[in-house]
Amino acid sequence: MKNFTVRDLTQIALVAAIYVVLTLTPPLNALSFGAYQFRVSEMMNFTAFYRPKYIIGVTLGCMLANFFSFGLIDVFVGGASTLVFLSLGVFLFRRYMKDYLFNGLINKAFFYFAIFFSLSMFTIALELHIISKLPFLLTWFTTGLGEFASLMVGGFLMERIARQLKLLKE
Repeated sequence: MKNFTVRDLTQIALVAAIYVVLTLTPPLNALSFGAYQFRVSEMMNFTAFYRPKYIIGVTLGCMLANFFSFGLIDVFVGGASTLVFLSLGVFLFRRYMKDYLFNGLINKAFFYFAIFFSLSMFTIALELHIISKLPFLLTWFTTGLGEFASLMVGGFLMERIARQLKLLKE
């Protein structure tokens, strides 16, 4: 494993902090938790496609933000889910970063990841089913749909931000 520099740790901490701010800042926080979620902060997942070290930052950001919802259970379930499925998604779909769909509108890697990560919301649906007694299938559908929508918007934005910041360079 690569040794992280102070710069790496600072960048990871910044990604985590941005995730937390985009999740907990009003009015965004009203949409960030529960059976109907639209987390603007999920766009931070795409930073890991440019620098895999940001998987750590996104996971930590998710864990910190989730502390303010269902407490420790959400910290561990949401954090573990993010770590596993973000890592898998980057591994599986990063090879498509130079390809585009829909006349160049969306990055192919981001689109495939959005579908994959949305399906992974069964973990959150199961958590909500156990904790809040919400219906599992309906909750999986609503959290998955919200995740897909937030990732599609986030992927579109992140692609443009990455071009401006030249994230593919360095």
